[in-house]
Amino acid sequence: MNYLSVAETAKKWNISERSVRNYCAQERIPGAVLIGKTWQIPENAEKPARSNGKKTPVKTLLSILQEEKRTKYAGGIYHKTQIDLTYNSNHIEGSRLTHDQTRYIFETNTIGVENEVLNVDDVIETSNHFRCIDLIIDHAASTLSEHFIKELHHILKSGTSDSRKDWFAVGEYKRLPNEVGGMQTALPEEVADKMKALLSDYNAVPKKTLDNILDFHVRFERVHPFQDGNGRVGRLIMFKECLKYNIVPFIIEENLKMFYYRGLKEWYNEKGYLTDTCLTAQDKYKAYLDYFRIPY
Repeated sequence: MNYLSVAETAKKWNISERSVRNYCAQERIPGAVLIGKTWQIPENAEKPARSNGKKTPVKTLLSILQEEKRTKYAGGIYHKTQIDLTYNSNHIEGSRLTHDQTRYIFETNTIGVENEVLNVDDVIETSNHFRCIDLIIDHAASTLSEHFIKELHHILKSGTSDSRKDWFAVGEYKRLPNEVGGMQTALPEEVADKMKALLSDYNAVPKKTLDNILDFHVRFERVHPFQDGNGRVGRLIMFKECLKYNIVPFIIEENLKMFYYRGLKEWYNEKGYLTDTCLTAQDKYKAYLDYFRIPY
């Protein structure tokens, strides 16, 4: 299929480039794709019909997160998501920071400690994870790519003790073999090809469902492309893709961790384990949306 730029489409339809971008952002042009920051429109796409009268745009969770992030609104769903997603995803990977300590770092960029020794990496990775969430909110509509995934990893692991190890590649695929949960993963020399194949398969599906997103997550974790940080990067990707396709996202909390691990391990034998776990987590996030009166 051949594509036109925003400028070419605007000239063809005799409308402004801004209108074309709005149509794309509102998903009113079938087949339009966002590559980086540039929209590409199928050359055979038809100009969307104008609606009669003023129509109040429906606010999506993504648009609300973007607005609250932009305005630095405290106490809303953006605030809640930053703290809960960061705390739980890091906690699954062994961070010893408490939920309150995570909240203090987000709210004040400080941390209060009394009669306690903290791991510096836990603090750095918490601060970095906040930036990763901002990245997935800013680029939720973008097509998932190797560059974006590597950028998430680079942000997450920058400044940590791992980043000072010669064999640890921050923002790049692993250099040494590793395993997860006693299971072998892709060898370093296999990772690039396997990631390209994974993204090709995933991006070939035009409208993703929760099942598509979970399948990608399982395959991503089986490849385990990075030396460390794969779980957190993988869960960030799931959150991003849920936002993109207007699927209620979810946060895997401590009480669901072992069910989540079982779901990852048994996906190809029984998809229900992981699906049910994520749906349970999704119900918890829906309760947040109900509280903040956000439709879904």
